[in-house]
This record gives sequence, C-alpha cells and structure tokens, in this order.
Amino acid sequence: MQYFSMATNKDQTHQEEKRPQHEPFAEKEGQEDSSLNETEDADEGAPETSPEERFALLEVELAQQKDKYLRMFADFDNAKRRHAREKQEWFSTAGKDVILDILPVVDDFERAMHMESVDVNTDEKLESEGVQLIYQKLAGVLKKRGIEAVDAYGMPFDDALHEALTEIPADPEMKGKVVDVVEKGYTMNGKLIRHAKVVVGK
Repeated sequence: MQYFSMATNKDQTHQEEKRPQHEPFAEKEGQEDSSLNETEDADEGAPETSPEERFALLEVELAQQKDKYLRMFADFDNAKRRHAREKQEWFSTAGKDVILDILPVVDDFERAMHMESVDVNTDEKLESEGVQLIYQKLAGVLKKRGIEAVDAYGMPFDDALHEALTEIPADPEMKGKVVDVVEKGYTMNGKLIRHAKVVVGK
C-alpha cells in the first residue's frame, strides 16, 4: 500500500511537471492571432486607391517603359549603323597590303621613264615605248581599284597628306609649300594609304 501511494504521488508530480510545457504554445498562438488581427485592422484602416490614381500610376509606368524601349531601339540602331560603316570601310580598303607592295614597282617605272634620254636609237625607243605601255596598263588597273595619286607639288604642306623629308630655301611664293616630290602619295577609294614624301620650301 505504501508502495502504491508513492507511485501515485510520483505520477501526479510527473503530470504536473508536464502540464506547464503546453502553456507557452498557447501564449504563442495567442500572440500570432493578435498580430493577424492588427494586420487586418491596419489593412482596413489604409486608404483605398481611387481608379483615377491607379490610372495615373499606370500612365507613368507606361511612359517609363516606352522611354526605356526607345533608348534600347536607338542604341541598337546606332550599333547597326556603326557596324555597316565599319564593314563598308573594310571593303573599301580590302587588298590594301597588296596595293602597298605594288606601289614601289610603280615608283620604279616612273623613275625609269624620267631618266630616259631624248637622244636614243630606234631599239631604245622601242624599249621605252614598251615600258610606257606596261606602266599605263598597270596604272589603269590601279585606277580601277580606286587608287589615285595625291596632289603634292606646289600645294601647301599638309601633314595629313604629306611627309616632309627636309626643308630648303625657296622663293617667297613657295614658302611653306611642296617644292619637290621624292615619292608620291596614294589614296584608295578616298582614304589615304601612303603619305607623299616631299621637300618643303622655307
């Protein structure tokens, strides 16, 4: 009997110890319900947006999206034009390196023709005519490819077109102008590919 009484007291004590553990959960649930009620009260107390205000907000958002679209379209159009321009420039100067290798041959032809003497025999005249014919054909091919010589002699010195090798005393009207052309300059489809090497008067 004493054993049974002690067991009963122990069970009661154990149950009393367990009972308070559920109380915090009840308090937590009460706090959550209170928070929900406060949120609902706040939502109910917030002023409702009128249709006119909503329409005005939508108009502002539409204007922002339209401005963003126009800016993106402008950027794309500029990039497209820049690409087309670069492509055109590349095609206009395609083969530039080959032309630059041919130009010294043209220079040699011109020097050879300038060094020819007027008093030559018949065989030499035939040879000179052959050289001129080859030169004319070569010059015609270059012209078809858009290759043109840069005007230099007698022109005011322009560092964008000319490369000054030296300066020599010259008449007053030739000061600052090209008095001799050592090597011709050339353009390809309007774009400079070789500066003219010149002597400038001072």
